[in-house]
Amino acid sequence: MRAPGFWYRPRSWQAALLAPLGWLYAAATAQRVRQAPRHRAGVPVICIGNINAGGTGKTPTAIALAQRLTEWGASVHIVSRGHGGALAGPVRVDPATHRADDVGDEPLMLSAFAAVWVAKDRAAGVHAAEAAGASVILLDDGFQNPAVHKDLSLVVVDAVKGFGNGRAIPAGPLREPAAAGLSRADALLVIGPEKARAAFAPALPEDCVRLDGQLDPLPTGMPWGHLRVLAFAGIGHPEKFFATLRSLGADVVRAEPLDDHQPLTDAILKRLDSDAKAQGLILVTTEKDATRLPDSFRHRVTVLPVRLTISDWTPLDRKLRALGLSPS
Repeated sequence: MRAPGFWYRPRSWQAALLAPLGWLYAAATAQRVRQAPRHRAGVPVICIGNINAGGTGKTPTAIALAQRLTEWGASVHIVSRGHGGALAGPVRVDPATHRADDVGDEPLMLSAFAAVWVAKDRAAGVHAAEAAGASVILLDDGFQNPAVHKDLSLVVVDAVKGFGNGRAIPAGPLREPAAAGLSRADALLVIGPEKARAAFAPALPEDCVRLDGQLDPLPTGMPWGHLRVLAFAGIGHPEKFFATLRSLGADVVRAEPLDDHQPLTDAILKRLDSDAKAQGLILVTTEKDATRLPDSFRHRVTVLPVRLTISDWTPLDRKLRALGLSPS
């Protein structure tokens, strides 16, 4: 489901009413993260997580970090819980045979950049990746999960949304209080437009470094200027995708926000296709949503991929080198 609007308002009666439940949620998270890890890998484990619930940019971050470490000569494996997938794992994602219904849309997308393991039990997934020859493991999400020892934790946050109203679920967007989460972070990656990044400046522990980045659309050869489109997106914050299309000059005649990871049923696709044809529009979606499209429908949809650009890798590179990782 999409995040309620009151999560991002300073004051609301809904947040005040739900505050006691938020305190309980935060207390449960605090108790969980105090547990000792069940598994410590023999190779570095880097967690890419967040304090907010969804929609911060973890998947583009995993892609960017996997590409960087691969360029350094590392054998990168990614371990994901596989949200939305039916397989419990641990299973290595095979894009030739697996579908999003099997392993989840994000692992399927990530498998184009590194070996990906889906495992509901993250410790089992990390063990499988290590046994398969990983020299470094990226833990996709799991910042609040104590199952695996993390050698480095990179917290990702959206600069525009920030930490919302500062309350925990369901009163706000946080899985735990921001200060508590940042106290365990080794690095904070702030993603968004330059102006929003400059305005977002949370206090960080002395040993936590900050990185700044933004999501940039990849060149596709598509003449977006004045192209009339029906855009649909089932990501954490669909409005960001629609804004990207508009920034390229596309005329977003209709923007259809879907729930994050929402299955693209025949009924939904038939309706979108019919509406697009009736108005002479081009269907456009995100790279993540495209993994959930049936093969028979993919040729009807244009995909706009985005990639993370980090302005300065130096602070994170230092921490990676401290783990024994360096360019070969």
